[in-house]
Amino acid sequence: MASLYPDEYRRLVASIVAARKNAGMTQSDLAKALGRPQSFVSKYESGERRLDPIEFVRISQLLKADPFDVLSAAVAARRERQARKRQTSE
Repeated sequence: MASLYPDEYRRLVASIVAARKNAGMTQSDLAKALGRPQSFVSKYESGERRLDPIEFVRISQLLKADPFDVLSAAVAARRERQARKRQTSE
């Protein structure tokens, strides 16, 4: 079944990846902290696997990132894109 919000989810994942890199962590570092294989991180970062809300919060905590900030970054990217789209259509 296809996602109802593929663009929004991609933006969320991009925000999580940015938070991981800002924390100076590799996929392997994060996976170890989660007690999961590196492929777990790779799969959600590539979109092959989706995160549930509890996983999202736990990952944010391990990255020392506020989950609301990570989510806000994804929403802000969407708003910026919509604003650019409006400007080019005017």
